[in-house]
Amino acid sequence: MLKLLLVVILVALTVYLLTRAAQRAGGPALPKRPHRRQEPPRVIGPDDDPDFLRDLDRKRKHPEDPDPS
Repeated sequence: MLKLLLVVILVALTVYLLTRAAQRAGGPALPKRPHRRQEPPRVIGPDDDPDFLRDLDRKRKHPEDPDPS
């Protein structure tokens, strides 16, 4: 059992050292993903819509004005 554990540790150490050496030598670089453009935020509900909020504010301040629609 001890011999098996020693073999596993040696294999793990070898893999670790080879990986570190490849990284330092500038091994194969991972392909870079293209940068995605940020889309403007979508209107999810009426409380996110600036026109709706502006109209709501106008109706609250001047309730006697007729509806422009």
